[in-house]
Amino acid sequence: MTRDNLAIVVKGYPRLSETFIAQEILGIQQAGIPYRIVSLRHPTDKKRHPINDRITGAVDYLPEYVYQEPMRVLRGWLKARKLPGYRRALNIWWQDYRRDRTSNRARRFAQALVMAAELPDDITRIYAHFLHTPASVARYCAIIRGLPWSCSAHAKDIYTSEDWDMREKLRDMDWLVTCTKANVDYLRQLAEDPEKVNLLYHGLDFSRFPEELPQRPSRDGRDANDPVTILSVGRLVGKKGYDDLLRAFAKLPADLHWRFIHIGGGSDGKYKQLASDLGIAAKCDWRGARDQKEVITACQSSDLFVLASRIEQDGDRDGLPNVLMEAQLCGLAAVSTSISAIPELIADGVNGKLVPERDPDALAKALETVISDPALRHEMGSKGNEIVRRDFSFYRGMKELAHRFGVTDSKDNKTITRQPEAV
Repeated sequence: MTRDNLAIVVKGYPRLSETFIAQEILGIQQAGIPYRIVSLRHPTDKKRHPINDRITGAVDYLPEYVYQEPMRVLRGWLKARKLPGYRRALNIWWQDYRRDRTSNRARRFAQALVMAAELPDDITRIYAHFLHTPASVARYCAIIRGLPWSCSAHAKDIYTSEDWDMREKLRDMDWLVTCTKANVDYLRQLAEDPEKVNLLYHGLDFSRFPEELPQRPSRDGRDANDPVTILSVGRLVGKKGYDDLLRAFAKLPADLHWRFIHIGGGSDGKYKQLASDLGIAAKCDWRGARDQKEVITACQSSDLFVLASRIEQDGDRDGLPNVLMEAQLCGLAAVSTSISAIPELIADGVNGKLVPERDPDALAKALETVISDPALRHEMGSKGNEIVRRDFSFYRGMKELAHRFGVTDSKDNKTITRQPEAV
């Protein structure tokens, strides 16, 4: 097997909300697999994770919109139209556009033209993160250049995409990995060859986390001067269910003392207003986007983690949120919802509590139980740490992924499976 030289297509780079992608790219780099990053968008986050500073591969930014770089797109077309796969790619794109007459679909073909024209000749495989727009660009470019391509699928990209689009991408790619059993089952129903679809948990790089669990105080919510600290990490978007969570908080007994810390990007105005309307604003601390070190520090100093994920009307949902694994690795008991792949990590009553989505009453009841019982939180948090360390190691998945990219010798395998020094 020849080792691939990768073009990794991502929607944006770097992104605070996609530490799992940065972690994987660093793993690819550490395995000695040549790569470059191709990003559909420029970064918008003001902060960046320390892990991004360790990623040294070249980054190519495609034109976000045709009007911004029309001459670059024109040059891309003039070069790409002379390549052997151009006519087939154009025909496939036209079939796609007839079913999806959007500017987004047109823009993806323009980006693919530029990528096909500018990609170095030594690239041997295109690998896309997300099955929607990045996979569209990867597919068109791969056909134009006559290259094999593969994909890593996650959550929103699966459940908000049209079946016909995913079915045809699965037909054209070599293989796909996805991060939950639920996703595997869903995508295998669409694939002509179900064996193309494989489970690959993101997992965590344990070296970025303290080995010892913190000694947490036995807070039980009875002392107004020492409330139980409840942490949640996630973007302020509908599928994270923060309005459900705030309504659940408002239903907690008045003599149960707690404080809520939120970390994550997005507009917090409507949530602050809702907290104010519910009379709990003084207990809520909205900290905005933070890097991974700050998230880990918050996990270490909190008593409980909560994430009220839900499925939106357009199908958008979480898969298996990395933040839940991170919280569990830090020994935090977790309260969450029984949707998607969350039950693949959280077993109700074992390492956390699971409740139905969009049910503030059930969520409040679960929160009251764990807020008032520090021994139960300790037991659940310890069990969660054990489960993550046993089943969700990044290096186990990285070894399989590296093999798919042509790393086969024992020396390389030792490099992949060895925990790096903490940073």
